[in-house]
Amino acid sequence: MHNEREPGHPALPLDGVLVVAVEQAVAAPFCTRQLADLGARVIKVERSGTGDFARHYDSRVRGLSSHFVWLNRGKESIELDLSDADGRVVLAALLARADILVQNLAPGAASRLGLFELAAQNQRLITCSISGYGSAGPYRDKKAYDLLVQCETGVLAVTGTAAEPAKAGISVADIAAGMYAFSGILAALFERTRTGRGTAFEVSLLDALGEWMSQPVYYDMDGAEPLPRAGARHASISPYGPYPAADGQVFLGVQNDIGFAALCTRVLHRGQLISDERFATNVDRIAHDAELTAIISDATSRLPAAELIAALDEAGIPCALLRTPAQFAAHPQLLERDRWRTVGSPAGPIRAMLPPIVQPGREPRMGPVPALGEHTAAIRAELGLPSCRHTRG
Repeated sequence: MHNEREPGHPALPLDGVLVVAVEQAVAAPFCTRQLADLGARVIKVERSGTGDFARHYDSRVRGLSSHFVWLNRGKESIELDLSDADGRVVLAALLARADILVQNLAPGAASRLGLFELAAQNQRLITCSISGYGSAGPYRDKKAYDLLVQCETGVLAVTGTAAEPAKAGISVADIAAGMYAFSGILAALFERTRTGRGTAFEVSLLDALGEWMSQPVYYDMDGAEPLPRAGARHASISPYGPYPAADGQVFLGVQNDIGFAALCTRVLHRGQLISDERFATNVDRIAHDAELTAIISDATSRLPAAELIAALDEAGIPCALLRTPAQFAAHPQLLERDRWRTVGSPAGPIRAMLPPIVQPGREPRMGPVPALGEHTAAIRAELGLPSCRHTRG
């Protein structure tokens, strides 16, 4: 199967790489979208009739799901019923030609469908399986969703306020797993250049988010007092968090004694705080955070936010304004650096942000968001297989 780049489009790192994605929801689609942006051809296998259930989470993007639009641009969609013979024949033909298989089916489903047996017939195939809790252990058959994995890994224990825990506002478990799957695939491709053979590996949401929880785990080790939930403030660094301005709120972060001295002398104009024993070190400042917060807030609340930000910037103190998602979309840093593009979709043109990997002179291949089954007929024809009743368009 081919993966031709557009005429005049510079070569991308994964040009010529074919990915078969038996995927749904967030973690695996997030991984394979990164591969597509870098030039890989990604064929997304979707359940006949209904497709990836993330298509139906909402309809906020001109009638399309915000999750699906985010995760699936640049892919081709083929409808297959993997429980019948025809679906398995098509999948076998795809895997025989593929470089990479990514799957995140429900626990046990890949084995029941014979997916790994099909994959084993292609010795160059790299197989990445994403699951909630891994393929072994007492939780191996347990279904996992992002919030539930945040619970199991302790994220909710360190997020929120003293009165109530809170989940992260984005799908951090899924995103973490997707990124480790992405990096694992790139490593496997590199290994294949030496060995000529593919490899199989797995990533679980529990392990991926668990890695991100390592600092709180170390902090709580050996029965020590656990990190408190600190809302928008940092649980173990002070001053670090929101402080009032005369017309709003400004966030600042001070991570060392030099930064604290600069804050006291150049912004608060209260140099005596530097020698105050309550605030001599970060450990002291955390112990007396309420007192320090009151002192800082008294000074910052007298300044308009713009003036306060300017003073903090001039003093070299890291700071930020609290923005909504819509305000972030209009962020001057994104606009100045031309970080927005337009991609196609079944609902018409949609704005899409460039991916984080920046390669000068080589734009990522940000293809359109596919309709369900949009490429079924073309892919079957390319494989030399007849069309079927599920063919669309």
